[in-house]
Amino acid sequence: MLSNSIYEFLLELRENNNRDWFHANKKKYDKAKKDFELFVELSIEQIKVIDPDLSGLNAKDCIFRIFRDVRFSENKQPYKTHFGAFLSKNGRKSKYGGYYIHIEPEGSFLGGGCYMPAPNVLKAIREEIFHNPLEFQEIITNKEFSSHFPEMYGEKLKTAPRGYPKDFEYIDLLNFKNYAVGKMVPDRIVLSEQFSDEILECFTSLRTLNAYLNEILADL
Repeated sequence: MLSNSIYEFLLELRENNNRDWFHANKKKYDKAKKDFELFVELSIEQIKVIDPDLSGLNAKDCIFRIFRDVRFSENKQPYKTHFGAFLSKNGRKSKYGGYYIHIEPEGSFLGGGCYMPAPNVLKAIREEIFHNPLEFQEIITNKEFSSHFPEMYGEKLKTAPRGYPKDFEYIDLLNFKNYAVGKMVPDRIVLSEQFSDEILECFTSLRTLNAYLNEILADL
């Protein structure tokens, strides 16, 4: 199970998002961080059974820092109010599709795929879909997949991407800015023994999309 210390810390941080409070409660943060790292380690062990690409991966390679980069943001709060980890070949900075765990009171979710892909990554994915759209369409309309992820995550282009014909029959499949998905998970599940089962079920259905994306990206 996910440790209650994680939610407790995040709820307090949400009400006290400043450096003085954070430094005064560093022990609470260290405890929550350690508990989240353990949870991610156990999740890697669980998921690598269905996706061997995660073999040899460490939690520390996957977990995002809690410190926010406020240089170009109107929101100057110094800390994120969630814990997140991207489980993928080569860790959180990987170009490859993977599995994302987001822990936040009243906002936890599971997801994955390729989020905010680099231009060359996005181009490669679109090229493959353009030349073989039915394979991708079959993946995202699969009954098991769509039961967890009924739609792709994020905004879409309003018109065809540059270089592709506007009258292409499957143009909607090329207009995604992210080839990623997400599913909200209620707190009652996150804080229960059911969460590990939910992770395995969701990520098993996501495995097909990641395998598809990673085959495209293998030579980049």
